[in-house]
Amino acid sequence: MTRKFIDCREFPSDMHCSVAISADSEEELLQAAVDHAVSVHHHSDSPELRQQLRQLFKDGMPPEHPPLRAQPGSAGGAGPRAH
Repeated sequence: MTRKFIDCREFPSDMHCSVAISADSEEELLQAAVDHAVSVHHHSDSPELRQQLRQLFKDGMPPEHPPLRAQPGSAGGAGPRAH
């Protein structure tokens, strides 16, 4: 069985969320991701939210360091952030 994950660091937000969640099953990951999206990001639990989250799942484990994103006005990617 392949472990799956979702990583908030891949998506820009005002709160700069650094949470990454992984699980052995898609159902377990989906429930944890929905709980996080509702409690932290104030989304409403809906079939649409669940479908969107499921499409963002990746195989494996989240990387230790945040994915590099181009920042407006930057000359490249950012290094690891302090939490």
